[in-house]
Amino acid sequence: MMTPPVKSGPRYNNMILADKVRVIDDEGENLGVMYTREAIEQAAEAGLDLVEVSPNADPPVCKFLDVGKFRYEAQKKANLARKSQKTQEIKEIKMRPNIDDHDYDVKMRNVHRFIEDGDKVKVTLRFRGREFSHQQLGMNLLKRVQEDVAEIAKIEAYPRMEGRQMLMVLAPK
Repeated sequence: MMTPPVKSGPRYNNMILADKVRVIDDEGENLGVMYTREAIEQAAEAGLDLVEVSPNADPPVCKFLDVGKFRYEAQKKANLARKSQKTQEIKEIKMRPNIDDHDYDVKMRNVHRFIEDGDKVKVTLRFRGREFSHQQLGMNLLKRVQEDVAEIAKIEAYPRMEGRQMLMVLAPK
């Protein structure tokens, strides 16, 4: 017997390699174990294909189905799963070490909104001029951010210096 070409998707009709298969007809009735050739003939009489739905079972389970329709349904299911998937983005909030209270509150509202939407937040503190010699002010500010979001977020990357800016990454709990 010649091996069929490798194709994606389920094996059907002459591509089924097993000699005997468990057969389920188009109404869902279990017809029992029979020779593959015999099952293919019965499927053809019904105007359908014999499709392998569970190849790892012993013996493999096959159903009387329309292959084109079966593939189409599987493709639709895969597209729906892909569509409903949420990708996680990294949003950035930029601050300065001597930020005013009201400005800080506005930034924190955005941080809360981003985390509730399921996104990560990268808090960037930029130092300019003489602010660079007062890095403890930046650390205090990032500690304050950390405490304000403690219930809804965890710290993924602790505060660290990168050039003239201090970074911290928060992720939803």
